[in-house]
Amino acid sequence: RYPGARCDIESMEYSFSFDEHLQQEWDWTERYASQPEILRYASHVADRFDLRRDICFDTRVTGATYDEDTGRWLVETDSGDAFDAQFVVMATGCLSSAMTPAIEGGESFLGRTFHTGRWPHEGVDFSGQRVGVIGTGSSGIQAIPLIAREAAELTVFQRTAAYTVPARNGRLDPAEAAEVKARYGEFRAANRDRPAAFGSAIPTPELGALEVDPGERLAEYETRWERGGFTFLGSYNDLLLDQKANDTAAEFVRGKIRDAVRDPDVAERLSPDQVIGCKRLCIDTDYYDTFNAPHVHLVDLQDTPIQEITPAGIRTSECEHPLDSIVFATGFDAMTGALLRVDIRGRGGLSLRDAWAAGPRTYLGLGVAGFPNLFTVTGPGSPSVLTNMIVSIEHHVDWIADCITHLRDHDLYTVEATVQAQDEWVDFVNGVAGFTLFPTCNSWYLGANVPGKTRVFMPLPGFPIYADVCESVVADGYRGFTLS
Repeated sequence: RYPGARCDIESMEYSFSFDEHLQQEWDWTERYASQPEILRYASHVADRFDLRRDICFDTRVTGATYDEDTGRWLVETDSGDAFDAQFVVMATGCLSSAMTPAIEGGESFLGRTFHTGRWPHEGVDFSGQRVGVIGTGSSGIQAIPLIAREAAELTVFQRTAAYTVPARNGRLDPAEAAEVKARYGEFRAANRDRPAAFGSAIPTPELGALEVDPGERLAEYETRWERGGFTFLGSYNDLLLDQKANDTAAEFVRGKIRDAVRDPDVAERLSPDQVIGCKRLCIDTDYYDTFNAPHVHLVDLQDTPIQEITPAGIRTSECEHPLDSIVFATGFDAMTGALLRVDIRGRGGLSLRDAWAAGPRTYLGLGVAGFPNLFTVTGPGSPSVLTNMIVSIEHHVDWIADCITHLRDHDLYTVEATVQAQDEWVDFVNGVAGFTLFPTCNSWYLGANVPGKTRVFMPLPGFPIYADVCESVVADGYRGFTLS
């Protein structure tokens, strides 16, 4: 709900494919859907399929305990209601557990504080205010230009500069939408053949960045930049595999920053020095241009770190910044945060928190050894956040539904990942990640944004390969799972 909240996957791709009538009847208005439009879409889906009758709203699940005698789960909630279930599917979301940094004096601030992940339903008016934004990841980059339009003074506190490419958002051409709808099945299938499960409208690159001459490479980057969106990282087939190839794309973006930001010092501070793509690439509208406004200021926390929050604002090692409102755009405890906020206990009373104390371990990102009949949707060890999430969610939901159907059709009661299969899968995920440039920087993919969290690369790069493995596991009698 924060200002500028918008999907970074194109609308025609970020939508459900399970029902043809649904695909045809919904008309997106923009290339990238805003949060209100996505909410309207979700409400439409809920109403169309009469889903609300099976949903407990305003209810938080606090615990889930497996009873080995009955082979069933007891699910407890903050309302006091409890539910008995044979199967539990944890669809808690990968970016739903907001993180607010522990800064000295945080409770002393006399102004207003907000988190982009917990934005008020009624909205916020920053007119005439001195506003501080902490964080320049995806939500900060979306919110900062809009907050700047209202605020009298805006101070952005940046710990690490992020790469961002223009969205080039606009009204969705009805003719183009109709063309996609006419071949939606083919369009969806082509996306599922892409590593990130989207972007099939752009041809798959056959060459590496260093296999073409500099002029041709520059022209390709310019074309992708002008088109906008994530497909910039698909300019060449080795940008996330080869450091030198990656350097060419990173330097191109840094050049665009220098072109956009008039103050050379500010431009330099906004220019990332890490691998492009090792952290989630951001998609923006007017982000860099915002720093040309005289009332927008950048504080580089690498040079002048925050020391404390005071009643009047934020004090860095250099000075105090008086503020009326502070916005924390500080992200989430990704992939595991929401799961581990629930007290999940499997065989022998083992808690998931203890099982994952040294980092999350799953088999296929779907099951966990020691936790029978517990499934995770887009969990660690699956492509998850490295893909179009709708595709990954639908894939997991179908797999889980088919698994439960298989159990019931064969008079079986439980399914549980084996320790060996889980260990081998964790090694496989680490091996694939190590072949890429993803682990080269401190990102939330590794849990590096959460103090004390064990650093493990959590998602698996490559949707098509993953989907093939899941299919082969089923074809081989649910290889790696114990069925009983």
